[in-house]
Amino acid sequence: MAAIGGAERRVFAAAGRSLVTGVTVARLNFAGSAIGVLFFCLSLTPSLLPRGWLMQGLVSGILAATGYLVGVTIGFLVRHGGRLAGRVLRAHAMPAHVLSARARPATERLRELAWPVLGGLSALLVPISMYRGTVWQSEIHRTIGLEPPSATSYLAVPVVTGVLFTVLIALVRALRSAVVRLGRFLGRWIPVLLAKAVATVAVTALFLASLNGLVADVLMRGANNSFAAVNSELNPGVAPPANPMVSGSVSSLVSWASLGRQGRRFVTEGPRPEQLRAFSGAAPVNPARVYVGLDSAPSVTERATLAVRELERTGAFEREAICLITTTGTGWVDSDSVDPLEYLYNGDTALAAIQYSYLPSWLSFVVDQDRARAAAEELFEQVHARWSRIPEEKRPKLFVFGESLGALGAESVFGDLDDIRTRTDGMLLVGPPESSVLRRELIANRDYGSTETRPVYQDGRTVRFADRGSDLARPYAPWEFPRVVYLQHASDPIVWWSPRLMLHRPDWLEEPRGDNVLPNFQWYPFVTFWQLTADMVFSVQMPPGIGHDYGAEAADAWGEIAAPEGWTPARAAALRAQFGG
Repeated sequence: MAAIGGAERRVFAAAGRSLVTGVTVARLNFAGSAIGVLFFCLSLTPSLLPRGWLMQGLVSGILAATGYLVGVTIGFLVRHGGRLAGRVLRAHAMPAHVLSARARPATERLRELAWPVLGGLSALLVPISMYRGTVWQSEIHRTIGLEPPSATSYLAVPVVTGVLFTVLIALVRALRSAVVRLGRFLGRWIPVLLAKAVATVAVTALFLASLNGLVADVLMRGANNSFAAVNSELNPGVAPPANPMVSGSVSSLVSWASLGRQGRRFVTEGPRPEQLRAFSGAAPVNPARVYVGLDSAPSVTERATLAVRELERTGAFEREAICLITTTGTGWVDSDSVDPLEYLYNGDTALAAIQYSYLPSWLSFVVDQDRARAAAEELFEQVHARWSRIPEEKRPKLFVFGESLGALGAESVFGDLDDIRTRTDGMLLVGPPESSVLRRELIANRDYGSTETRPVYQDGRTVRFADRGSDLARPYAPWEFPRVVYLQHASDPIVWWSPRLMLHRPDWLEEPRGDNVLPNFQWYPFVTFWQLTADMVFSVQMPPGIGHDYGAEAADAWGEIAAPEGWTPARAAALRAQFGG
């Protein structure tokens, strides 16, 4: 972070002194307190996934502070609007002293009554909301098959809320004090209103710049170093593979150490030959798994080139099918989502992925979206160029897969459905973020009468959306090849989270609630945004079929997208059973 100058130091010194004052002086605004209490009560309402007492306290603290600031802003606008109206009335109706004399007693009586009334309502509403909140959390836990926590644990929620609320409001007051001080200083030379405006912009810009510098230079560097160290760790008990058909083996062009933790996991997982034989009843082909880690080559272009060379080394372009994978943020590939392809083709497949980040998906979603898109595009374009040189009748099928942030990256390679149909043999996208552009366009133009959680687009002729495997049978119109599937749980916050939730009610919260979502879940301004933000943190730790865990549903999807000749409903059921469905 750049050094802070003398004037900036004085502004933030004043802000620091005000921060202490803000913590120790408990002068609260009435309108802010009223809306803050309301937001606290609303924060206890249910959302997509269960929340423990600590997460609930953090969400409630943020929302209580948000409500307080909203109330202060409303109060400010009302007061200044009233003053303006008063000036108009005094100018056109009656003398100022008459208006003032008539208004003063009523105003004083309201002030005397306001705080006791608010205190009484809070004493009534807060315990009721706390009780209802514990009931709703118990319902959510039971709905998704988890044991509810002890109701007494939620008694800690107000404590966490109070601490976080105090810190956040003190910070805002410190910034406001800095604005006032700087405004007075500038007011010596420029008009007062202009001085206030300049001071507000300056302090806000300095604060955001400092915060950005802290995040970029300290937190992100620390996160990168930390996750890079984790990425480099060798998993105990996992030795370099003897199988020459996978990256990291003695025969590979990619070293075992450079694969990274998730790459080493990917190439050593997958079905064993005896499992493939038991499923198919025939001698299997040795599957190829290609993975290029961040440390395997210095640039995304070189990593994609190395992946193509590995595919050539493993005979991928002479196999039945190739699948290009865009990983999640850490480089992870969910075996349950890609192993079905190896069962479908009895091992005569090649799976290929390149790593673009060390960071977990929730953090990569903030800082690495462009890297995900670049990795997906570079890998696809280079492989497609090599694949296109093969005579059409001899080409392997070319499939595309992405999960979570990887779904966003994989989808971004293509301009529209026609582009997907022209250049691939099918695509599976699992748990795509709301910011996935093509998915958003398809849902926005869905067929009349279909819902946002289970949309139907052009009668499902090319693309189908599913919460569960049985949804792929909807609608009953013919499903043409190549096929595209989006798997999106109604309970997956990664799929539905968006900054627009702050002030905009989405269609999916105006429709009947989807599977495993409580009917009590309602949209509230600001509240729903922070609830889903919290839900994302633990979304991958849910039982199969809930949140961001898609369990055996990928097996159903691949059975529809990539079924080889002779594939039957019985074989599809057996494949699902293989993955716990």
